[in-house]
Amino acid sequence: MSSYVTRKTPGDTSWFVHDRFGMFIHWGLYAMPARHEWIKSREKITEEKYDIYFKYFNPDLFDPKEWAKKAKAAGMKYAVLTTKHHEGFCLFDSKYTDYKSTNTPAGRYLVKEFVDAFRAEGLRIGFYYSLIDWHHPEFPIDPIHPRRDDEDAYEQSKDRDIRKYAEYMRNQITELLTNYGSIDILWLDFSYPDSRMEGKPWMRGKGKDDWESEKLISLARKLQPHTIINNRSGIDQDIWTPEQYQPQEWIRHKETGELVVWEACQTFSGSWGYHRDEMSWKTPEMLIHMLINTVSLGGNLLMNVGPTARGYIDYRAENALKVFADWMKYNSRSIYGCTMAEPEFVAPKGCRFTQSQDGKRLYIHLMEYPFAFLELKGLAGKVEYAQFLHDGSEILFTEGNSKHFSLGRLEGEDLLVLNIPHIKPPVIVPVIELFLK
Repeated sequence: MSSYVTRKTPGDTSWFVHDRFGMFIHWGLYAMPARHEWIKSREKITEEKYDIYFKYFNPDLFDPKEWAKKAKAAGMKYAVLTTKHHEGFCLFDSKYTDYKSTNTPAGRYLVKEFVDAFRAEGLRIGFYYSLIDWHHPEFPIDPIHPRRDDEDAYEQSKDRDIRKYAEYMRNQITELLTNYGSIDILWLDFSYPDSRMEGKPWMRGKGKDDWESEKLISLARKLQPHTIINNRSGIDQDIWTPEQYQPQEWIRHKETGELVVWEACQTFSGSWGYHRDEMSWKTPEMLIHMLINTVSLGGNLLMNVGPTARGYIDYRAENALKVFADWMKYNSRSIYGCTMAEPEFVAPKGCRFTQSQDGKRLYIHLMEYPFAFLELKGLAGKVEYAQFLHDGSEILFTEGNSKHFSLGRLEGEDLLVLNIPHIKPPVIVPVIELFLK
């Protein structure tokens, strides 16, 4: 069994640290301007101008069954949908607002359709819910609000009551955790209490006291005790969520030093929402490396798609999903139920290790394909059998030395040498599976 012990969590993370790979879905009115999900803030768009997107939102090609099939084929085991992003627009039929998908030309209850389709494919369900809301009349203007630079910003904001907004959030969270059966993840986003606007001391960011996070978390726990909740409400919960960067080590709690359950959230390109003209799409190698690197450090990967305004996943995102599908079809055993290898196993240059949580199998991911031999210190006498994971073909090995005149320098009782085929298999990252004694 794995010797790594993580910080105790209120929710049940056992399935989460087994499944390792999920789909993030950022979708809302911002898919229509198609130039970043923060467009309302970045371009300081007024409510009147932004309403044009609400007026014409009609994703006629939205087929959640197709989304679910693509996620499942890519090897993803759970999906997290933006039920409401910072713009305030709701994809569910909330009775606490008119700013929702059922009131657009689409007339569709999008969250329910998503839940039904993904659950039918056997995927677990997660709900993203933005703590920020640039549409709500009681949400005070702050340093990232679209109206922050208005001359009368103070007058607009001075009578807004964040307590009424916090109550609004609790009402909507109650809807989300009551109307759709068991929800596996509640993904709240995000707190920024230290944000300030120069020259405007009244204008500040928001954190757990503004959100009334203790009440919000308590409510969620009461409604669904086993739901996993992230730490972005300003109160540590079940999962830590590094965004748009790859950690170099297992994340630890800042105060206690304990290992935590964590999940890297990443995009295929530079934007979360659909961005028509954004071109920094990740290469196939980078995508697979990100998944491997994450699991090799004990984490999960949540990979985002931003569907178009008509409701389909565009060709670039489809290609990226296919990269995962092609690799995971044959190599998922090195991801599911795996974690960081035990400290005694040190990966050689150009390789990453993952190990099954029961400790019986060690997986070598060949990020840089070696020539002829792969020398592994400390593994002699510990391996019963070795094979390529993608096709189950045997990898021969020797112990103590390589039986090759040029490698005598690495002789040692603890040395295991794998004989590697000269030609790299047609796999982005080949994986060698070691069955440990």
